[in-house]
Amino acid sequence: MKYIVLVPDGLADKPLKELGGKTPLEAARTPHMDFLAKNGMTGLVQTIPDGLPPGSDIGNLSLMGYNPKKHLCGRAALEAANLGVKLGKDEVAFRCNLVTVKNGTMVDYSAGHISTDEARNLIEYLERMIDWPDVRFYPGKSYRHLMVVKTLNVVNMVNVKTTPPHDIMGKKIKSYLPSGQNGGILLRMMEKSPSILNDHQINKLRVDSHENPANMIWLWGQGANPQLPLFKTRYGLSGSVISAVDLVNGIGCLIGLEVVSVPGANGYYDTNYKGKARYALDSLKKNDFVFVHVEATDEAGHNGDWKAKVACCERFDDEVVGTILKSYKNKEEGVRILVSPDHATPITIRTHERGPVPFVMWGDGIKAGGIESYSEKAASKPGVKFQSGEDMIHYLLKGK
Repeated sequence: MKYIVLVPDGLADKPLKELGGKTPLEAARTPHMDFLAKNGMTGLVQTIPDGLPPGSDIGNLSLMGYNPKKHLCGRAALEAANLGVKLGKDEVAFRCNLVTVKNGTMVDYSAGHISTDEARNLIEYLERMIDWPDVRFYPGKSYRHLMVVKTLNVVNMVNVKTTPPHDIMGKKIKSYLPSGQNGGILLRMMEKSPSILNDHQINKLRVDSHENPANMIWLWGQGANPQLPLFKTRYGLSGSVISAVDLVNGIGCLIGLEVVSVPGANGYYDTNYKGKARYALDSLKKNDFVFVHVEATDEAGHNGDWKAKVACCERFDDEVVGTILKSYKNKEEGVRILVSPDHATPITIRTHERGPVPFVMWGDGIKAGGIESYSEKAASKPGVKFQSGEDMIHYLLKGK
């Protein structure tokens, strides 16, 4: 049996007046996901456990079949694993966004989705200019990077209160700066960064071209030395993960999945959707399980761009789901396909939201529910509900 999990990050949403009371998923043309819904099982899944924030680390851990309450270790630590950064027992990793702050307000959590090459130059320049012996920076992709701090008190550093920058778009940053014991070093780093970054030629050119400059770093999502049980030990299956996001690939690294790199996969609207599907099919020639993650729908939600979210949803359906389905549509024996977002990222609030999200499951042994379409509203009708992503993945892999 082959198992395929397809994750349109942050796809779930709320009805919008611009779409006549429909959600972006309802407004999008999605014939392939609708086929899965009509011929498979649809319902709702609670990917974010009660008491935990609706982060992508938590949602994707859940969709890989792990209980976040048992295995949560901080998203920066997960991203470090994919970057090959091994954390010592006295080290804590922080996610380091390049952001745009103007007049004390968070204007852009991604500095205009700065290119990876530009960002690498800025992060390397920042490290040279700061030159603190207990602090190291690691360039990632686009606006997403890491900072690792050596500390005498890992627990206090992990417990510093931080806020994701995409949660405070359009808000004054003063109330959301790091606080708590050991928060001072983070605050000093963030306050020092504008004078360094603004001095770099890259940012001067971005200002001249009316792009949002990367004029500050934002530190958040901290975590220490992560330990996760292997996927093969847990489920008895070999597998792979395909994503443009270090966080998702980092989870894959830690649980022993093969991380598959796809040319042109960039984590944004114009990612290589079809390439991800083709590489997934190729990986199934030797593996039993593949986890395909697409970030584009989440980015559209954070940007408050409903047109882009509809378009990304349609490309996901056509180029990811459609490409994979063509290989199995007439021979569902021996395969199960699951489509589910990791959380909601509603256009109206431009950040993650807790609550159940719609899923659709199709394939060998999955009874048809006859629902005509895949959407938030349709998924709530059959009454099928998994209380956790872990329960849903267990059913996908073991259920009948």
